[in-house]
Amino acid sequence: MDGVALLTIFVLSIFVGFEVVSKVSTVLHTPLMSGANAIHGIVLIGGIIVTGAAETPLEVILGALAVLLGAINLVGGFAVTDRMLEMFKPKKPAAASDREGEA
Repeated sequence: MDGVALLTIFVLSIFVGFEVVSKVSTVLHTPLMSGANAIHGIVLIGGIIVTGAAETPLEVILGALAVLLGAINLVGGFAVTDRMLEMFKPKKPAAASDREGEA
């Protein structure tokens, strides 16, 4: 592919991504985050494949940076999703020994 086609795909993906994410209800943010984590995993694998096919040192450096940032994004997404899901779990009652110490 030539550079113009790649740039066109990139710009269109920005517009589509913005439109999709901005239309999501706040109730759906946790399920959307889980789906986004799966997509980030696919993007990370793609970044690794593209970096492996790099030919110049600049391409390798940019690819490695993209893989690093993608991995941080993926791990951070899972951490945020886990914290959000913890908010919906019922609270555990305090143990009897804990209540005796309060008295």
